[in-house]
This record gives sequence, C-alpha cells and structure tokens, in this order.
Amino acid sequence: MMTYTNFTLEIDSDAIAVFTWNMADRSMNVIDMTVMDDFENIVKQITTDDAIKGAVITSSKGDFCAGADLTMLGAMGQGFGKIMAEKGELAATQYIHDAGARFSRIMRKLETCGKPCAAAINGTALGGGFEVTLACHYRVAANDTKARLGLPESQIGLLPGGGGTQRLPRLVGAQEALPLMMQGRHMDADKALKIGAIHKVLPNAEILAEAKRWIKEEGNPVAPWDDKKFRIPGGVPYSPKGMMMWSAGNAMYRQQTYDNYDAQRLIMKCVYEGLCVRSFDAGLEIEERYFTALLKGPQSKNMIRTLFGSIQDLSKGARRPKGEPENKVKKLGIIGAGFMGAGIAYVSAIVGIDVVLLDQDNESAQRGLGHVSGMLVKSRIPQEKHAEIMGRIEASANGSLEDCDLVIEAVFESRELKATVLPKAEAEMKEGAILSSNTSTLPITGLAEYIERQGDFIGIHFFSPVAKMKLVELILGEKTNDRALAKAIDYVRQIKKTPIVVNDSRGFFTSRVVMTYISEGHFMLDEGVTSTLIENAGRMAGMPVGPLSLNDEVALDLSWKILQATKADMGDAYEPRAIDGILEEMVVKRKRYGRKNGQGFYDYSEKGKKKLWPGITDIVAPKDTGVGVEEIKERLLIIQALETARCFEENVLTDPREGDVGAILGFGFAPYTGGPLSYIDTMGAKTFVEKCVTYADKYGPRYAPTKQLIAMASSGGSFYGNAKSEKAA
Repeated sequence: MMTYTNFTLEIDSDAIAVFTWNMADRSMNVIDMTVMDDFENIVKQITTDDAIKGAVITSSKGDFCAGADLTMLGAMGQGFGKIMAEKGELAATQYIHDAGARFSRIMRKLETCGKPCAAAINGTALGGGFEVTLACHYRVAANDTKARLGLPESQIGLLPGGGGTQRLPRLVGAQEALPLMMQGRHMDADKALKIGAIHKVLPNAEILAEAKRWIKEEGNPVAPWDDKKFRIPGGVPYSPKGMMMWSAGNAMYRQQTYDNYDAQRLIMKCVYEGLCVRSFDAGLEIEERYFTALLKGPQSKNMIRTLFGSIQDLSKGARRPKGEPENKVKKLGIIGAGFMGAGIAYVSAIVGIDVVLLDQDNESAQRGLGHVSGMLVKSRIPQEKHAEIMGRIEASANGSLEDCDLVIEAVFESRELKATVLPKAEAEMKEGAILSSNTSTLPITGLAEYIERQGDFIGIHFFSPVAKMKLVELILGEKTNDRALAKAIDYVRQIKKTPIVVNDSRGFFTSRVVMTYISEGHFMLDEGVTSTLIENAGRMAGMPVGPLSLNDEVALDLSWKILQATKADMGDAYEPRAIDGILEEMVVKRKRYGRKNGQGFYDYSEKGKKKLWPGITDIVAPKDTGVGVEEIKERLLIIQALETARCFEENVLTDPREGDVGAILGFGFAPYTGGPLSYIDTMGAKTFVEKCVTYADKYGPRYAPTKQLIAMASSGGSFYGNAKSEKAA
C-alpha cells in the first residue's frame, strides 16, 4: 500500500478507492511538487492495483483546491534564468518545458488509466484544481453558493497548463470556454452544470456517494474526446459555425486587450490550434509549448511577482514595524460624511467595527448614512444582515470621538478646513488613539503642525470608490511613530485591503504619478494631438481609461483647486504648465467640472454613453503633429514610470513592491507590465534612459531621467536587483 504526503486513501467494500486531499499546514489545497509526486503515485496505484475498480478524488478541507502554488512557478522561472546563464537558452527552455508540462502529463495518465475516476468537488476548485476535475471522467459538485470553479491563470500572465485549454472547449464549446479562460472568470456550480462543465450538483453530504454510485453503475473510463464518435460542441474552427465564432472572438479579444496580454493571445492560439488537430494529445503538446513560452517571458514573471507575491506580502503586513503589539480597531471616528467618508464607514462596519460618522450638521450626516445604505443594497451581503451593519454606525453632527481607537478626517481637500477640524478632533480623542487624514495631496508633515500629538498622526489615503478599490496608501509624516504606522496597517488589514507605506511628499506617491498621466494628456492637447487619439492611445497602452476621462472622474474643479493650493504653497518655485490654462478655461470660464456635473472633457447623458465634448477644439486647436499612436502610448507609460522612479530616488517609495502594487491597484497602471518599476526593469534601465533623453529633447525637461536611473543604466542595475545600492551611491 502506497503512502501519500497530501492524501489519505480508503478502499471500500465495492473496491472504490477514495483519495482525500488534505495538505498539512495549508488553509487550502494547492498543487506543488509534493502534490505532483502524490498524483504520479495515485495514478500508478489506480492503474496497477487489481483491488481498485475505480477512484474518487475529493478534499477534506472546506474547498477542493485553489490551484497551483505560484511560488513553485516562480521558482521555475528562477531555474530558467540560472540554467540560461550556465548552459544557454536551449537547455533552459528544455528545463522549463519539462517542468511546466509535468502536471499536464500526469493528468493525461489519470484520464487514460483504464479505470473510471470521479471528482467529488466539495467547494472551490480553481486553476490546476479545476483541471484535476476535468481530467476525471465524472464530476459532481456541492451546491455551495460561495464555491467557485474556473481557470483564472490569465490574470497572472499564464494559461491553464494542465490540459484546461483542450478539455474545457471540448466539453462546453469554444464560445463558452474562451471568455472563462481569457477573462479568468469564476462560475458557480449551477453555471458549470448548465454549460456542461460538470455532470451533477448535489448537497455536499451527498457528493461522495454520488461519485461512488456513478463508478459502480455507469463508470466509463474513456474521456469523450478519446471516443472515435466524439464531435466538438459548436464545431471545429474551420466549420461554417466555427468561422463565425472565431472572427467575432478575435475582434472581441482585440477590443478588450489591445493585444497587450501574451496569455490571452496564447489561450486563443491554444484553443484554435488544438481544436484544429484531430489528436487530443497533439492539442496537449500545443498547450505545453505555449505554456513554456509564457513561463519564459517577462509578463508572467512580473505579474506573478506583483499581483500575487507582492500583494500577498503587503497584505500580510510586510511593512509593519516589528515589535509593535497587534491592535484591532473596535470603534472608528470619521469626520466628513460625503461619498468618501460614507465609503470608509461602509467597509469598516461590514467587518464589525463600530463607527461614529460626523459632519457639520445632522442633515449632512444622515445623507452620508443614506450613502452607506445604498451601498449595502447594491452589495452581495444578505439583506438580513443590513440592519445589523447599519446599527453599527452612529451618524450625527455632535457624536463623541472619545472612545475611538482611530479617527479619520475625510473632509474636503482644503488646508484651511483641515486646520480647523484636526485640532478639534485631537482634543476629544483618548490617549493612545491615532488621528489620520484622508488627504490625497496635502503633505502630512504640514498638516501635523496643527496638532499636538504629531507622532500619533498619519495619512490614510483611500481611493474612490472605497468599497471597490483594494489599495490604501499610508503616508508617514516626519514625526509619525511606529505605533501609529502599526495601528494603521492593522486597520487596513482589518478592512481587507492592501496597504502600501510611503514617506511624505506633495501628492505622496499615487497622486503624484497619476497626475503625470493626466497632465501628459493636457500637454498632448496643447501640442495639437486630437483628444480622440490621446484617449484611445491611453487605453491601448493598457490604462483603464484615457487621461482626459480620468481627469473627468477625479473632477476638473478638484484638480483646479489642488492646483491653486499647490501654487500657494510653492510660491515662486511653481512652474506653470499646459494644464493650468486648460483647467482654467474648462472650470472657471466654462463651468465644466467633469462627470460630477455631466460636463467635462466628455458630455455625459443619463441614458447614453459619454462622448468627447466637441468644444475641446475651441480651447486647443488640433494640428498635424506627425506623432504616431505608438509614441503616444509609450509616452503615457514612460512618464508614469519615470515619476515612480523619482519617488524611489527621493525616498518617497522605499520598496519597489509598493511602487508596482500601488500603481496597479491605485490607478490601474497597465497590469501586463507588472507595474511601473517592473516596466523599467523589463525594458532595461539603459533603454529606458535613452528613451527619456530622446523625449526630453523633444518635449521638455519633465522627461529628464533621474540620477539613479542613469547610474543603473551604466551599471546594468535594476529596481528588483541592486537599486538600493544605486540609490545609496
């Protein structure tokens, strides 16, 4: 009898072997090298042991499997680099191909073992976990509304490498399978049943018995695609129906990705080419080659590092000061019940925090409470819990802050207003409580001058809409102490968001960088580039919206007020820019404030889609600049990456992980790059500096590379390599 590291085995009186997955010291099962070792032995035992007539794979944890251990995939990438340096590309490619294909080959052996195998899916099964079930001959899932099934590998720059690109389209057809894989969408068991990805949905207590029943009564050990009579649902790509689907699918892919994402492109290739060949095994070989290409390439490495590793590290408190006791906020004070304050109240109350929501009068406070109620209605939170959550929030003009562990000032972005609000809040707060400001631009050190306990003051910058945005930027003033930082990080983790920690600066990190994107759109307008080209190029570069649209979302009048505050603070040191005159014309003279009043760079209609305002040409006349879309795309990314590098050189950022995570989660910097610092590293500092110099000569000193970048270009350094030593130099 074989023994397994991650599975237990029971063989019942009907000769059905039940392999129960239960990884020690893991909250969820994942696929790592030890699991693959186990699966090899499981397949061997099923195949050779005459005492086994069929097998069921299930889990004793709350879920089936979360997918591959991404740390393992990262190690494969490191192994590729090491072998590449020692033995060359051919040997390195062979290594990563064999390592990447191992899981797929084991699953094919399971599928062709000659005995019926069933999956009793007791909860979530994603990625490689779902591929295990697809390699089984029968799939029964629990009717757990929280459980999700799917192949989300594209979200980290990979494709399903365990046969998923070949099995799922053959089960449900390419039209259903492609969106699931390319968008990384999850589905519940009912949806999976409806499209044909699984065979049955039952209460959790019944799925094991159903899997055994199928083996005893129906057990067919032949996968559908191994039957000579098999026909692909929806037809092959070159059939009349298939040709219609693929032409439309390719158009949708281009529309949604602008061909920026290697994984999505290769998923399309995998499915198309795999369905064109007659042999299923040939389809698996196609998948193996494309999976190898992604593992070799920079996108998956950068996306896994940032979107998995770095986010996970920061969410677990990587920047939390050591030695500080952990604290949970029991009662939170929020000053300002507008959309931002209401959003903070919402995300706090739903995790069990009591909230005091204050505003200048009861009417304003109650309006904020109404915003919270509206968010609850739109949420997936069961209605029976709404009253309990709302009961945690006290909204008024004169509520007390004396019992609050943390107070967040979230009033309008005005130094004068904050100078009034902050000392009043401090006077009410108990000893040891932390005071913070939700400012997006005003330096924390300057705001700290209005209060006495400056060590207990920190910036906590939320992003709008608070309920959806995963990032919170914590800003350290010159006197902010470790206790305040630790409590702020604990609170951000408590509300299930990702914190980054930055040092003080006007605009801090995220606002500084995103303003370069917005400003560059204004510079381009001033140069004569059409607004249509600017906006389309922004999206084509990988940003969620163009720079003019983003300015509308931020609110043009807010940008104008921030500009006036910046001018007042900087005095003669302020250098006028193209954005100044354009904003003055839009806000002061034309009263176009952005989406908030339905008029900005776009016109907004309640019924129709937004459209670029034709009057833009009256403010800045377009002309033939001779500049192509590729240059505009590159400028929009480089200007943001350069400002991120400036933040790193100026010590606003101290960890490249926070630069990349903050940019992607905070303002949607092109995710396929892994973030602005990964973008520079992938391009290489030397090439990046050369491009900056070219653009500085052409467009002005805002493109001038930093001293640190120049040093890195000379030495071959990188942000994820030896940037700290370059910084010190």
